[in-house]
Amino acid sequence: MTHLPESTLPPQPLLTVRDLSVTFSTEEGDVQAVRGLSYEVRAGEILAIVGESGSGKSVSSLAVMGLLPSNAKIESQVLNFENHDLKTISKEQMRALRGRDIGMIFQDPMTALNPVMTVGEQLTEPLMLHLDLTRQQAVERAKELLTLVGIPDVQARLEQYPHQFSGGMRQRVMIAIGLSCNPRLLIADEPTTALDVTIQAQILELMQDLCRRLGVALVIITHNLGIVARYADRVLVMYGGRMLECGPTATVLQHPRHFYTAGLLSSVPSLDTPLVGRLAAIEGIPPNPRRMPSGCAFMPRCPYAQLACKEELQALLTDVGSESACIRASEMANGTLSWQPSHSAVHKASASGRNEAADNHPLVELLALEKTFSVKRGLFGKTVQVKAVRDITLSIGRRETVGLVGESGCGKSTLGRLLLRLEKPTAGKILFRGQDITHLGDRGLRKFRQQAQVIFQDPFSSLNPRQRIIDIISEPMRVHGLIKNNAEAQSESHRLLKLVGLGEDHAERFAHQLSGGQRQRVAIARALAMRPDFIVCDEAVSALDVSIQAQVVNLLSDLQEQLNLSYLFIGHDLAVVRQIATRVVVMYLGRIVEIAERDAFYSRPMHPYSQALLSVIPSVGDASGIRREVIAIRGEPPSPLAPPSGCAFRTRCRDVMPECAQQMPVLRDIGLGQQVACLKYQ
Repeated sequence: MTHLPESTLPPQPLLTVRDLSVTFSTEEGDVQAVRGLSYEVRAGEILAIVGESGSGKSVSSLAVMGLLPSNAKIESQVLNFENHDLKTISKEQMRALRGRDIGMIFQDPMTALNPVMTVGEQLTEPLMLHLDLTRQQAVERAKELLTLVGIPDVQARLEQYPHQFSGGMRQRVMIAIGLSCNPRLLIADEPTTALDVTIQAQILELMQDLCRRLGVALVIITHNLGIVARYADRVLVMYGGRMLECGPTATVLQHPRHFYTAGLLSSVPSLDTPLVGRLAAIEGIPPNPRRMPSGCAFMPRCPYAQLACKEELQALLTDVGSESACIRASEMANGTLSWQPSHSAVHKASASGRNEAADNHPLVELLALEKTFSVKRGLFGKTVQVKAVRDITLSIGRRETVGLVGESGCGKSTLGRLLLRLEKPTAGKILFRGQDITHLGDRGLRKFRQQAQVIFQDPFSSLNPRQRIIDIISEPMRVHGLIKNNAEAQSESHRLLKLVGLGEDHAERFAHQLSGGQRQRVAIARALAMRPDFIVCDEAVSALDVSIQAQVVNLLSDLQEQLNLSYLFIGHDLAVVRQIATRVVVMYLGRIVEIAERDAFYSRPMHPYSQALLSVIPSVGDASGIRREVIAIRGEPPSPLAPPSGCAFRTRCRDVMPECAQQMPVLRDIGLGQQVACLKYQ
């Protein structure tokens, strides 16, 4: 991608923010979430705001939108959108701007979408309100929008409710609503977190096209630095509520002038670099906004901090290629100082070492497994049978990590639930340690679930908000009789917290008092409490910041070595899957299309779908202007309600042959540790 040159941008910014501060009044005192933030966005420009959770990214954007709660105090010198002073306009004027001229795509679609309104009603409402469309016109526009964001069978989907959509599809609905009224400014808060790489690429290409063609200004909040490198013109790095670095994307990502930026970049797994071992995570955790350290907020985690960093906030330096708030930016600029990860974050045991040590004797075996759901089309429509999982045969060895990838709706999570017997198979068998668990009763399942656990994608919704952490961890041990009294519960809970890198003081807290990374560590500790042999990690790191994600991936690798665990690692970030997996399984519309050893898969993917998945992954290296060839996947994913004949991927495949429409390919071993279901190899 060629970034829009600064000189060609319009002289007047569409959005101007100067010295923005946001303070929340709480029972425990004032909390300053944003401190002196300044930036501009011009029409046709894409500005990316990056930083860890709690850095103030979302709060600053909600302040622009006028959506902060009543206990928030907003102060700024300038807060202008076009000719509107957002500090002084009335609530009625702000409501008129929101949705029409300023659109927002929220991070969590399940809480942003109304659960008692159909998707069609939520799409047509802003169209009729802001654009004065008739209901029929709004419905037609809603169909166009759903098609635009890659949702098949749009007529039936308009009549469904948010809970009937997958997480990725709900996110696409949020994007469709944000784009519906053709806004002048679009603020996207983690818009692609729940999306697979193919749909992510389509959505971001669409947003970029709107920016360039229609002059839409886009502010994208994300922790995916690959997206920033490929699509953003400028990047703003936040930490502790303050801007630490800002500048052209290529400059900031290739020549960072703040150690926090450099640390983030070192934490990102990449397909463009050799796989050498553990991710170089930033040690420690982000600061608590209630107890912000004096001076530079990053100082407690920075290996190059000086005494002056503690005494005062560094003014932004502009003579180092980008604006930087680091006292040692000039040393980074002239090359005399560069970020080096701490010793504890570097190589302990490589992924390839784990691969060699893995026991190939199967712990889990799936034999011709299938799952069919009965789905009702519309409120009064007929019931149809949908095959979510089709003829799956797979084994997982002891101490092995199998990475399971594919687009939303391909059956990944359903397969994980079948493995845990949270869903009952329609056909086929599941063997665990050689025992058939397909039709186990309650007593047998109770014993099985001591040995097989799950780590869910969203730790906040999977942890009881009314229980202390110590009770969350100890409760399953009590239920299964693994502990006898409170003393054992406390001792074992503290041991597990230490094992996942948390202190004993965390035991008395509640889930809402922890960061996202800490909550995910608690979810891991709870899974380990049952002393399992097998864990299903269902998108366990997809919602985490890159630095915390690196810590958790390293933790999972360490625990596998210490406790001889096996994982089914479900994910859509193929760079993260590469870091932890020993084998990769690719699914499409309920079927496995490729199984390969990790190194073989990433060096020579064989199925056309696998090749396309790998080609569209954005990389930090894209900021240099050199990109891998992107293999575009034609059309939209077919509806599981009406799958195509023959090969399910043929409607989107660039290598399609006439016989693909008549013959269903089966998995065949083609050597070199790979099995492929494609007629090219049969």
